[in-house]
Amino acid sequence: MREIAWRADPHAGDALKHHLIEALPMPPGIAISGYWPLEGEIDVRPALAHYHHEGHPIGLPVVIGRNAPLIFRRWHPEDEMIQGSFRVMTPPAGAPDVVPTILLVPLLAFDPEGYRLGYGGGFYDRTLAKLRGEAHAVAVGVAYAAQEVPFVPRGSFDQPLDFIVTERAVFKFDTRKEI
Repeated sequence: MREIAWRADPHAGDALKHHLIEALPMPPGIAISGYWPLEGEIDVRPALAHYHHEGHPIGLPVVIGRNAPLIFRRWHPEDEMIQGSFRVMTPPAGAPDVVPTILLVPLLAFDPEGYRLGYGGGFYDRTLAKLRGEAHAVAVGVAYAAQEVPFVPRGSFDQPLDFIVTERAVFKFDTRKEI
């Protein structure tokens, strides 16, 4: 019943966009990654379109190997998408790569300490570890408020989120991070 309630809100993506814009001002030109939502995921496309029109390079994730970090291909709102791994829509192979500083990260659940439950492949954990090791990268979990749970099991390889933004609120977890 709870799942149906949060899936039914057609305005959640716009509300998410407004929370992102208000709470996390993006420096001009900074690269941002998002994702093409699967059924049941909050729609980040309104936010991605906004940031694209503001001049930010936008990248969408692409799986290149089972145990490899994700890469991100440049996305424009008018681009034709192709189906990649796990039924995820991606920009075509010829699209240039983008190295994001801000990553909008999908999730199944999140907890009050900033940990996320993903889909079990470890792709975002590997990607965040790599990008955080190379440069300043900020992980922003995006979800419906109803996806909050008291505790998410975690291992030593799990990467915490810096922020979580929902259609209702913004949570900041690491006060040392600034965008």
